[in-house]
Amino acid sequence: MAKLYSFEEVSKHRSIKDCWLVIEGKVYDVSPFMDDHPGGDEVLLSSSGKDATADFEDIGHSDSAKEMMDKYLIGTIDKSTVPTKRTFVPPPPQVVSNAKKGSDFTIKILQFVAPLLILGLAFIVRSYTKEK
Repeated sequence: MAKLYSFEEVSKHRSIKDCWLVIEGKVYDVSPFMDDHPGGDEVLLSSSGKDATADFEDIGHSDSAKEMMDKYLIGTIDKSTVPTKRTFVPPPPQVVSNAKKGSDFTIKILQFVAPLLILGLAFIVRSYTKEK
C-alpha cells in the first residue's frame, strides 16, 4: 500500500538534494533526477512546495517521461491537508544561485573575448586601409 503524506511533510522537501513533487495526487521524490532533468534542476525546484500538476501538464511531457515517473513514486498526498488556496511560495535560494552561476560565467567569458574581437577587428581594418 502506498504511503500517505501530508502536504506539510511534502513541503519540507525543497532542495536540490531532497526534492519532492505532488503531481495528480501522487508524491514523487525526484532528488535522484535533478541532474538529469532536461529543463534543469531549477524547473523541479520551482514546482516543489505546491501541487505541481498544472506545471507538469503545461509543459506537455512525452509518454516516456510519464512512464519514467513510476520509479520516483513514493506515495500519495493526503488531500485533506492540501490548502484550498495556496499563496505564492518563492523558489528556494539554490534556484537563484544556480542561475547566477551560469550568467556569471557567461559575463566572464564575454569580458575576456570581447576585447580580443575588437582588437582583431581593428587590425583587420588597419591592414585593409593601409593597402589602399
